[in-house]
Amino acid sequence: MALYLLRDDIFEIATLIENGGTILYPTDTIWGIGCDATNETAIARISELKNRPPEKGYVILVNSIEMLKQYVTKIHPRVETLLAFHHQPLTVIYKDVVGLPSAALAPDGSAAIRVAQDEFCKKLIGLVKKPLISTSANVAGEKFPAHFGEVTSDIISGVDYVVKHRQDDKTPHEPSVIAKYDRTGELDFIRE
Repeated sequence: MALYLLRDDIFEIATLIENGGTILYPTDTIWGIGCDATNETAIARISELKNRPPEKGYVILVNSIEMLKQYVTKIHPRVETLLAFHHQPLTVIYKDVVGLPSAALAPDGSAAIRVAQDEFCKKLIGLVKKPLISTSANVAGEKFPAHFGEVTSDIISGVDYVVKHRQDDKTPHEPSVIAKYDRTGELDFIRE
């Protein structure tokens, strides 16, 4: 059952997520579908809504480097510096991940994690006290929406709550830069 609020109440949204709900929300990149990244049932609902193959992992948002360290056992010191000073949102693929269900991970057990830069996302993650799934608000294989106006009605009606924050923003947005560690332990940018 969908939750309808006249305006966003971030505390109500956090409670919805804590109870296994799914949301459509603006991130520091594009509009995404999200849920508690530790809730396998909620992740399965998102996979079904997106018609997403189970072998694909998700992007996971945390609100700080401190939260990142709760889920990643080895963070290269340069990554912390890069995350602090990189001007574009940066998603890094980590191999040594703990505390996240396999439904949120790639088949090799790695996780694509981004420290959110958007204040709304950071506050919501802080209230939930857990990372959020962040996957583009489209059916698998279709074009991602550059702004809220491009999100299809199937996606809108398929989540438990649609965040009102930034719905009127028509500025086109792009997915984040993605980097992963190469065999030598250096960062390799795979999407810029």
